Amino acid sequence: MRTYIAAAASLDGFIARENGALDWTDIPGQAAEDHGRDRMEAATDAYLIGRGSFETLMELYGWPYAKPVWVMSRSLSPDDVPRALRDKVVMTGGSPAEVIGQLRAAGFARVNIGGAELCRSFLREGLVNEIVIHRLPVLIGSGMPLFGSLNGDLPLKHVETRAFPSGIVTSTYELALDRTADRT
Repeated sequence: MRTYIAAAASLDGFIARENGALDWTDIPGQAAEDHGRDRMEAATDAYLIGRGSFETLMELYGWPYAKPVWVMSRSLSPDDVPRALRDKVVMTGGSPAEVIGQLRAAGFARVNIGGAELCRSFLREGLVNEIVIHRLPVLIGSGMPLFGSLNGDLPLKHVETRAFPSGIVTSTYELALDRTADRT
């Protein structure tokens, strides 16, 4: 199974405003560009998000996912999922390695990991294979950082970078960690 992080970030490294708002992500000209989202979505079997992302999506944006979503939380239960989403959302807990095992046992081959804190915990454990960053040409000054504090340096191998007329720059990296144990 392969895991990846795909995130849009301001040029100053934030993925959302302090309140979770994404109003700054509407960049003129971007709708006419192919940033690879459709291709990535088609190759994704499931999404894994944290409690914070789940609650923000529910409060601010509704439900954007057509594919299965697993929510990793120690405080939420299946009863916290709105009735309309109970066939689309799985609540899970445990360590990142345990959740990877659950996702693998469910038969998923490619999983998108989302949410700043969740991404950091999976990066710390070496459970991310790929990172795709969409740098948007805007400075927002403050907000939720893209990565934040990790346990140390994580070497990356550059795969590709694409620049678009809107000013969006998309870079793809693989984690350059020893993968002999095939932890994902």
